[in-house]
Amino acid sequence: MNKEIISDKQGISIMILFLIGSTSIFVPGSEAKRDGWLAVILAVFSVIPILFIFARLNYLFPNQDLFDIIEICFGKFIGKITIIIFTWYTFYWTADVLNNYALFIQNVNLKHTPQIIVIIFFVILCSWAIREGVEVLGKWSKIFLLIPIFSLVIVSSLSIANMDINNLKPMLYEGTGPLFKATFSIFSQPFCQVIAFSMALNGFRTNKSSYKVYFTSLLVSGLYFLLLTLTNILVLGGTIASNKYYPTYNLATRLDVLMILQNLEILISLSFILGGFIKISILLLCVCKGITKTFQCNDYRIYITPITLLIINLAYFQYDSVMHYMEFNSKIWPYYFLPFQVIVPIIIFIFAEIKQKKYGR
Repeated sequence: MNKEIISDKQGISIMILFLIGSTSIFVPGSEAKRDGWLAVILAVFSVIPILFIFARLNYLFPNQDLFDIIEICFGKFIGKITIIIFTWYTFYWTADVLNNYALFIQNVNLKHTPQIIVIIFFVILCSWAIREGVEVLGKWSKIFLLIPIFSLVIVSSLSIANMDINNLKPMLYEGTGPLFKATFSIFSQPFCQVIAFSMALNGFRTNKSSYKVYFTSLLVSGLYFLLLTLTNILVLGGTIASNKYYPTYNLATRLDVLMILQNLEILISLSFILGGFIKISILLLCVCKGITKTFQCNDYRIYITPITLLIINLAYFQYDSVMHYMEFNSKIWPYYFLPFQVIVPIIIFIFAEIKQKKYGR
């Protein structure tokens, strides 16, 4: 299989867009209401050991993706079974993310357009992107990364007049239970989702680049989520922000500066769509690479079209409504993700360290 190596800046740009894209219209840690910003900080620190594991695996096995590492650590038979399970997990995950974007676009912008139309056009664009290669995605991400960051800064700055510091008081009013639940939710979605990069990317320019890419992305996305959460809580209040489907979008619709700056929700929608393009592209790439490793082919591109068609079908029938999607993602997904994003990577890490000591890799 062709090795696709990207620069550190490209890796950081892709990872940040991947992390913040699908969360830019929500409030991270909304389960904790007014303490959501505390949940963001706790989640950033709690995910550091997991990111270290992913970075360490990239360091120990340069120019190898997670599928290669699994087979090296577990052998061919157990390795193939594990790869198949991870491929299915990523396949379902891709359809879930695609459905999320289709629901948003349909409910907010194109209410009279059938959902299947939105799904088809969005995933075809993503499949075209990965056919061009990861390097193209990296260059594209470097150009468009500043759009969601500046959009949030603009929206937050223009919302200062509507902020109320009392919305943060009193701290821990809901208790520690909702705070820990919100922390776990952010920990699993989106921070631990960086496992997708271990599957999608063969490697970086140097062995130590992985540490820089993972932890720089964590720092930037963590600050982004902190500002996003604080802005929503200060303007809308913890209760209202947690009860709305798309709180950041609703917040932006309220902005009206001297009857000149209006419709700023377009910036939020654009940030969300840009992140979705990267996220679905990376996940689709992971699925195609998993299938390629399973059948021992040389090029993942031959599977892009059939996998895309299957994902379109699953995404269309996956959820009945926004309410169904939100309920499933808040109650089921964090626990469904846990074995794939935390437990299995820890086991792989242990096996990798044993092999490294045994063979002096």
